[in-house]
Amino acid sequence: SKTIQLMGDSDLVMSELAKIMKQIEAMRQEFKSRFDSMQSEIKALQETTKQHQAALETYKKEDDERDQSKSSEQVVNPWEVSAKDGGKIDYDKLIDKFGCKRLDKSLIDRVQRLTSREPHVFLRRGVFFAHRDFDKILDAYERGDMFYLYTGRGPSSESLHLGHLIPFLFTKYLQEAFKVPVVIQITDDEKCMWKNLKPKESKRLGRENVKDIIACGFDVTKTFIFSNFDFYGGVFHENAVEVSKCVTLNKAIAIYGFSGEDHIGKLSFPPVQAAPSFASTFPHLFPGEENLRCLIPCAIDQDPYFRMTRDGENGKMSASDPNSAIYVTDTAEEIKNKINRYAFSGGQDSVEKHREVGANLEVDIPVKYLSFFMEDDTELEHIKKEYGEGRMLSGEVKKRLTEVLTETVERHRRARANVTDEMVEAFMAMRPLPSMFE
Repeated sequence: SKTIQLMGDSDLVMSELAKIMKQIEAMRQEFKSRFDSMQSEIKALQETTKQHQAALETYKKEDDERDQSKSSEQVVNPWEVSAKDGGKIDYDKLIDKFGCKRLDKSLIDRVQRLTSREPHVFLRRGVFFAHRDFDKILDAYERGDMFYLYTGRGPSSESLHLGHLIPFLFTKYLQEAFKVPVVIQITDDEKCMWKNLKPKESKRLGRENVKDIIACGFDVTKTFIFSNFDFYGGVFHENAVEVSKCVTLNKAIAIYGFSGEDHIGKLSFPPVQAAPSFASTFPHLFPGEENLRCLIPCAIDQDPYFRMTRDGENGKMSASDPNSAIYVTDTAEEIKNKINRYAFSGGQDSVEKHREVGANLEVDIPVKYLSFFMEDDTELEHIKKEYGEGRMLSGEVKKRLTEVLTETVERHRRARANVTDEMVEAFMAMRPLPSMFE
């Protein structure tokens, strides 16, 4: 009987031990699972750390290269244009660096043939001098496929200067010549991040700039002007996100020169400027036309934004330096004073020497301005010849430039005076443009 009882107690103990062992095994499995998970997280953190370290090393290397480049060569990006010792920008080097092509005479002649009108002075004189796939746009246009134009403005000042007008005057010509629509982005968000403006002030400056843009003569039936603060969202946001996913931190640093001191808002902006180059960003304009091509007239310092989506003389005019540019609000007297006091002359130190060797047209700022804003090709060539051979003096060239720019500014001022708030609302209204290709 005792033996049987002992056997019974042993079974009970073994049963309890089995339960305990099961609990221990369950705890072991749970611990192993947690340990494996922790190991995976540690590996992920290590990989992320490696990536960050690699990005930091790449940035340090490229930052050193940029510092060396700034001291020895030229810097051209969306926020800075400068050359060594205040010298000339080497545009041939820029074309090679950015992977562009020269806008040669064959393309310009082709534009004339396709549009049946004389090419714009900015094309004839090489103001717009490089392109990326403009020939493909013309190929498509010749087949009957249309395209749209996209340009923009970052509102950093109350009014525009003449340098700001150039891309808009050229875009307006393209709109008329090819009979195509244009979208114009007002990057009021960008200026809050780069100029430390408050959104309300940046939006106010943007609307003032819109009046100057409208005064260039755009067709309201073919033009949509939008503020990023007001329009950003929906498909626009979706496209910006898609662009963002295609650009690594290393690539952004290499293209734009961002540093560890820049806030993350700057990193987020380039996709916002790139997204309007996709027609699907504007479903109210181009429904079902997601593959519609886009032509972007812009200064070459803006090229990185659009190069990213695809895998001035002595610097540029500055809105923060009123003496570096002629503003569309300048009076005739202010224009005259700026030209006489600040426009660098290629003339010689004395009349006698000037008569002997002539002017250096390569460095003469008044001649550069005349190349932009004097319509008459014959008169421009006459001035270059006479001035370059010493028969015309610097004062005479500056006097003629004063007349040309005063007329240009006065014409723009009259046009702007006729732009009402209602016209601004009409251009910025989100609406279809049914006759945009007519």
